[in-house]
Amino acid sequence: MDFKEQIAKQLSKSVNMDFNSIYEMIEVPKDYKMGDYALPCFKLSRVLKSAPDKIAKELSQNIDKGEYIEKVEQLNGYLNFFLDREKFTLSVLEEIQSKNEAYGSSNEGNGKTICIDYSSINIAKPFHIGHLLTTVIGNALYNIYSFLGYKCVSINHLGDWGTQFGKLIYAYKHWGSKQSVEKGGVNELTRLYVKFHDCAKEDESLEDEARAWFKKIEEKDEEAIELFSWFKEITLKEVSRVYDILGIKFDSYAGESFYNDKMQTVIDELREKNLLELSQGAYVVNLDEYKLPPCLILKKDGATLYSTRDLAAAFYRKKEYNFYKCLYVVAYQQNLHFKQWFKVVEKLGYDWAKDLEHVAFGMVSLEDGTLSTRKGKVVLLEDVLNKAIEKTKQIIEEKNPDISNKEKVSSQVGVGAVIFNALLNNRIKDMVFSWDRALNFDGETGPYVQYTHARCNSVIKKAGEIKQKGDYYSLDNDEAFIVLKMLYSFPRTVAEAKEKNEPSLITRYSVDLSQAFNKYYYEHRIIDEDEKGTANRVLLTKCVKTVIKTALKLIGIEAPDQM
Repeated sequence: MDFKEQIAKQLSKSVNMDFNSIYEMIEVPKDYKMGDYALPCFKLSRVLKSAPDKIAKELSQNIDKGEYIEKVEQLNGYLNFFLDREKFTLSVLEEIQSKNEAYGSSNEGNGKTICIDYSSINIAKPFHIGHLLTTVIGNALYNIYSFLGYKCVSINHLGDWGTQFGKLIYAYKHWGSKQSVEKGGVNELTRLYVKFHDCAKEDESLEDEARAWFKKIEEKDEEAIELFSWFKEITLKEVSRVYDILGIKFDSYAGESFYNDKMQTVIDELREKNLLELSQGAYVVNLDEYKLPPCLILKKDGATLYSTRDLAAAFYRKKEYNFYKCLYVVAYQQNLHFKQWFKVVEKLGYDWAKDLEHVAFGMVSLEDGTLSTRKGKVVLLEDVLNKAIEKTKQIIEEKNPDISNKEKVSSQVGVGAVIFNALLNNRIKDMVFSWDRALNFDGETGPYVQYTHARCNSVIKKAGEIKQKGDYYSLDNDEAFIVLKMLYSFPRTVAEAKEKNEPSLITRYSVDLSQAFNKYYYEHRIIDEDEKGTANRVLLTKCVKTVIKTALKLIGIEAPDQM
């Protein structure tokens, strides 16, 4: 039941305004004592040519409250609506009971495909903490869109092309060995890469050597391709360990190299439509009409760039998946890059340019500065996750040593803590990685929400099978009503998270719901000799458990039944 919709319908009978305008005006007061919904009458004063407080007073006296409104009050220029708590309570509980873990889902996305490009790790480079945000934001969006009925395609657009591979081959042949790389994996490849840059500072000719090796890769030289493929295999094997820990899978690992033979078609079309212009020896698409710098398509030497490959990838994805939307979960540093090539698609005359969306997020840095692979200054994501799991295990040993599935719960809580910490704030905010914060389980954290879920499970288990039908009176208190309003708002929160591509809305919601339930838990005994009262209080607990589990699942976190 959309109670806001019901109120808007009643108001539209009394006010000469269309339903949608009134619906948009209705808001939820921050203090529930001021009502469950409110209509600010300030905008109406222009339409009705009367003072806001006078309009509110007249409406409060004349409006038909309908079935679900208990009372309507005027306060200054506001018209405040108070729901019939009993009807509201029964409506919410019945809805969650009937839908269970599908509560909050919808079929709005039926027949629509969403491509989500995220994580996009670089071959032969460490999977470090800087990849955390793109990986967990992208995965959460995949879950949210899927929950709303969309068919999602997760794409790991590998960074597997460029002169850096020429550098790596040169470094391997001069300072590495097969044995050392097989033993050290990506760490050894990183050491070689860093050594190349250190040596290139002293000897610039090394850059020419690197370019020569990369040219061999482009020309399909047997030795160059063999080494390039080996580096790729080693990297994917290592990063798959991290993805397994995070519980993340990809539908496609088509990276930059995949589009090498697909770029020429795009370049040819740009030429045919007279969009390519010669500029200082390079070919660009002029974007003056959009007040943007030109988009570079081909360098002076004829080499392609990120823009060329991204254009080829977009056309391939449109043809392959016929996407409804294609999301790019990439840091805001690339804002200009995406604006430019999105406009190139538009200039080519394709209306699906509007369906390309850059989901920007803040940068991740260390407390003592930025991350840099060239300088070997990184914190490996696998190390962060393993340390979080280890810390969780120590806490469980201290507080609940007899718990079953100790290893599994340690992993669920430790990994959950890292993901939750990354998704707690608005995605556009920069994140300074701190070991203390990532491994802190107090306050607004994943372990706090997971513990609330486990607490609910414990109450339900203790209550056993309840055959008695509950009565409303046992939930007729402010603490229960606040929990019920939180439960009611879950579908709207999921929809808003999708609209804004903002998983933090669900992360924050899970904290708010947990806090509301824990307050209720401390204020009211759930299981007592009153069987009817117990029945409804346990039912409320079951609904909270269900919604917390779903919320955590949407952001990529498991909900253990015991902690």
